[in-house]
Amino acid sequence: MMSDADVLVLGSGIAGLMVALEAAERAEVLVLSKRRADDANTNFAQGGIAAVFGRGDSFAAHERDTRRCGAGLCDPAVVRQVVREAPERVRELERLGVRFNRAARGYALGREGGHSHRRIVHASDFTGRAIEAALLERVGAHPRIRLLENQLGVDLILESRMKRGPDAGERASARARRGIDACWGVYAMDRATGRIRPVTARVTVLSTGGWGKVYLYTTNPDVATGDGVAMAYRAGAAVANLEFVQFHPTCLYHPRIKSFLLSEALRGEGAVLRTLDGSRFMPRYHPQADLAPRDVVARAIDRELKRRGEPHVWLDITHRPAALVRRRFPNIAGTLASYGFDLTREPIPVVPAAHYMCGGVRATLAGRTSIAGLLAIGETACTGLHGANRLASNSLLEALVGAHHAAGEVRRLLGTARRVPRAAPWSARGTRPPLESVVFDHNWDAVRRVMWDLVGIVRSDQRLAFAARRLALLREEIEHDYIRLRLNPDLIELRNIALVGSLIVESAQRRRESRGLHFNLDHPRPVAALGRRPTVLRRGHGPEGRPLLAARAAAAL
Repeated sequence: MMSDADVLVLGSGIAGLMVALEAAERAEVLVLSKRRADDANTNFAQGGIAAVFGRGDSFAAHERDTRRCGAGLCDPAVVRQVVREAPERVRELERLGVRFNRAARGYALGREGGHSHRRIVHASDFTGRAIEAALLERVGAHPRIRLLENQLGVDLILESRMKRGPDAGERASARARRGIDACWGVYAMDRATGRIRPVTARVTVLSTGGWGKVYLYTTNPDVATGDGVAMAYRAGAAVANLEFVQFHPTCLYHPRIKSFLLSEALRGEGAVLRTLDGSRFMPRYHPQADLAPRDVVARAIDRELKRRGEPHVWLDITHRPAALVRRRFPNIAGTLASYGFDLTREPIPVVPAAHYMCGGVRATLAGRTSIAGLLAIGETACTGLHGANRLASNSLLEALVGAHHAAGEVRRLLGTARRVPRAAPWSARGTRPPLESVVFDHNWDAVRRVMWDLVGIVRSDQRLAFAARRLALLREEIEHDYIRLRLNPDLIELRNIALVGSLIVESAQRRRESRGLHFNLDHPRPVAALGRRPTVLRRGHGPEGRPLLAARAAAAL
């Protein structure tokens, strides 16, 4: 059978675009973007890319900072490889057209929390936007890459589910458990028409970004609904370390704008956190004070808010020269000015918000998962780099290095004799259109509020148990709707955030200690025996206790 492409890439952020560009040297590549091509987490990244360029800095220091931040769960070999490849990957971006800030002797380097040196390469405070624009320009001009917008992945096309028969579901589960399944693409919905069709490929790359929309308050765009993790888990791939959800400490507190973060680089340039009476509090929590790792800062803010009963804290950089602040942070200063704030003359109200997932689909640095032909890279993957807490500005770095290695894995897979089987058309037989959206809206809010209230910065056994019960009821109702109703984007994404939320809770319940981003009041200290031990979940062993394969999906697949 002729496939739609040699390589199918889901997601148009930095990881997806970079692997597409490298893979297109030898293959036909199709990139599917969930909404607009630039509507990706990358486009919202303000800080930069961590890489060793400064005098006095070293690979050993960057590795040490990464491992210290990761609280014992980093894979040292992965950390070493990523850190040592960082300078070349930065230079590669520059060759592709990204203009980073320069100083007299090279790159202008910023500093962020957890770093012992200045090593953040940046394009002012809109680094992600600069990267996204440059890569989209290259992808758009490439003759062997097609990019389609408004294409939403529904589920992966698996070899084990292509065989019909009354026991197809059981055979699918058995093959997945034995680790012998293969992926041949994805069922994708065209958001404009609602049509779902199979999109086939010899290699499928998940670079769908994060899951911030699982939480009520997040710095992520609306597309971040954990689709890649949800699809991979339903397909039988292993997922790991989902309990480690990073909350950015400083998201703007404002009723009209709920997802604008104030870069950690502000604190790298001298900004400090204060309670509403003007008192600094971070020196009480960590020797590095306001430049402590993100998990420490987020928990400190959370503790101060609950202890004092206040709605937010202040982020204050008014003691620094106004011209320097405006020159270094033009995007932040301009956005705040549009909402009536002057960053240089008044402290800014901030609160923590869900920001980044350190766990994901379990994968090698080259993206290899437990399903043949399926790769996962970027924030969608758990490679072992971040451990229990991501070091600031290591995320874009991981995406770059991971995409480079994944391109090599793509070339290896394309060199094998992989003939794409015929995929059945998607079946909507026996379904009806939803009568109204109010139930979807209610369940969207319910899932995200459960996660925010009970599975946030600070957790407890009681909160997690309540969250598990509540999410199980919600998922039962959502799966019922999934089987009987005509699918639309809201229902597909709702199904994904409910599953990912359940997986986060299950992972958090299994980790009976506090480590990195996971803090449980009933188990407040790390347990040495759990060091270097990831939390791994696979379908059939996770929160549902049995495989969930909807009747309509089984018929289609």
